[in-house]
Amino acid sequence: MKTNKKLPYLNLGIVAKVALTIGACSVLAACNDLLEEAPKTVVAENFYQTVGEIESATNAIYSPLRSVRSEHVAVLSAHTDWGYGRGSRAQYNDFEGLNTTNISTAADRWKQFYEGIRNANLVLYYAPQSENIEPETLNRYLGEARFLRALTYFDLVRNWGGVPLRTAENIEEVHVSKSSPEEVYALILQDLEIAEATLPLEPSQPGRPTSWAAKTLLADVYLQQGNYEMARNKVAEVMEGGQFGLVPIQSVADIQWKIFGPDLVSSTEEIFYLKFARQTGQGNGLPWILNHPSTGLYNFGGAYAHYGDSANPFYEEWEEADLRKGLWQSVDFGLGATTIVNGKYAEPSAVDNTGAGNDLPIYRYAEVLLIFAEADARLTGGVSSEGLEALNKVHRRAYGYDPEASSEVDFSMEAMTLETFLDLVLQEKAYEFQFEGKRWLDLKRTGRAEEFVLKNKGLTIAEKHYLWPIPVEELNFNEAMDEASDQNPGY
Repeated sequence: MKTNKKLPYLNLGIVAKVALTIGACSVLAACNDLLEEAPKTVVAENFYQTVGEIESATNAIYSPLRSVRSEHVAVLSAHTDWGYGRGSRAQYNDFEGLNTTNISTAADRWKQFYEGIRNANLVLYYAPQSENIEPETLNRYLGEARFLRALTYFDLVRNWGGVPLRTAENIEEVHVSKSSPEEVYALILQDLEIAEATLPLEPSQPGRPTSWAAKTLLADVYLQQGNYEMARNKVAEVMEGGQFGLVPIQSVADIQWKIFGPDLVSSTEEIFYLKFARQTGQGNGLPWILNHPSTGLYNFGGAYAHYGDSANPFYEEWEEADLRKGLWQSVDFGLGATTIVNGKYAEPSAVDNTGAGNDLPIYRYAEVLLIFAEADARLTGGVSSEGLEALNKVHRRAYGYDPEASSEVDFSMEAMTLETFLDLVLQEKAYEFQFEGKRWLDLKRTGRAEEFVLKNKGLTIAEKHYLWPIPVEELNFNEAMDEASDQNPGY
């Protein structure tokens, strides 16, 4: 049972409560008095002085990020060429932008992301003022705060574009202007370079980031920017470190239990995951969002709010021998006989609807391999044996073969063009990372969203659908932003 393991998201003291309270005010000018008074009278004088207090404040960064992640992944999955939303989420399926309901839920995600950023900024601002902590220990916590802030801004910039950059330097400012995407990426890279240098090689607790996690996130950011040399180099460092490997599987159940199982504390595949536990209010919400009661994979039924369609060409063209395809099950709940639901996150022992023990992957070793394969090919303009082997490791594992040994399902170098190889990598990522929030962002990054959504769903994408709207609350209360010029196109 994964109920008693030590986790970095637990609220360990009053420091975390103070940080969360202040963090909740990150986008509302109405909290100006608290922003002015609390750091001076409560936080600065009494907290951030000992290792325990700074650890508690660092732990507070995780709470809003964990809270938002399940919904964020679910929404991104409905934006893909293979996934669909149900109920209020069905509106995502038309690719025409967000309606009033989903504009509101997007604003909720924005607020939670900025709460995490606010809590990271509190650590970065106040922790260095302590005179009681060894520099190495202090730098580790500062590196952790920078890693989490960078990860959060990476989520924001890819989904909203340019956003206000709230940092430790402007921590008491309510009105912060919108920065360009280039400025956001500059801060992300700065944070990650420091995190890479200060985070440990081994996590101090399961779920805390390491230097390897920083390298992986750096690689993903570089890939997003088209800096293929740096992307390849950073994941190559992770691969050469020898600490990670794909978990071998031989069945669909192995995927559910050995890679994503609720009892797992960690695995050789884990680069950085958000940790959850079988405790009320401490569980992962995605198993509840995805599962259907008839499958028996979630003991509190499930909302089956996201689903697939076996008539979709994406699913029809998927080879039956691929074990990942077996995660989908046919369940007709009123949308037709071709309706399918996904059982990737099985949890038959959750304590309640909020208590699923499955951790949520942010980066797995499979992604390290596929980033390497793509970056190497784009950099060199050809297919190398190392890049092909990185792709084949992920591919052969999906068919139940040893990922480290050649197999009959391996892709061959014979007649392999650069275009064919990049198509294979993109498709492998689509199969491997379903309901991990990757596909839509990959399609946007590569400029192929229109192509694949038209091919697999028969729909064209409205320009306004590519970025979510800046929340009205931000535009109303943040006097440094202008509704006419700062809102994203179409809203």
